[in-house]
Amino acid sequence: HVQLVESGGGLVQPGGSLRLSCAASGFSVSQYSMTWVRQAPGEDVEWVSTILGDGSVYYGERVKGRGTISRNNAKNTLYLQLDSLKTEDAAVYYCRKEKYRHTWRFSDFEAEGRGTQVTV
Repeated sequence: HVQLVESGGGLVQPGGSLRLSCAASGFSVSQYSMTWVRQAPGEDVEWVSTILGDGSVYYGERVKGRGTISRNNAKNTLYLQLDSLKTEDAAVYYCRKEKYRHTWRFSDFEAEGRGTQVTV
């Protein structure tokens, strides 16, 4: 049974930092591409970052240079470090398990967590 549980959100001052975590169970995060997305009130879901099974990382334009996606295979956990937070970073952040190891498709993922709220 695949399960994703996000944590680490909260209230942060502009310019601050957060590290979000996504604890995975039922599969190994090292074997699949994993993605962070976010959704602000009244806005569409926005792609934030993806890490492929081979460790390649990709970032959306709005977080590039401020975000770092990583994973701890031993803990089976995905992370997103966000620095220099801006008010526009405020959203619910979700992690996703993608269907594939070496690629991802924004609207064709396999599982998503319930999210963690980030307020800036």
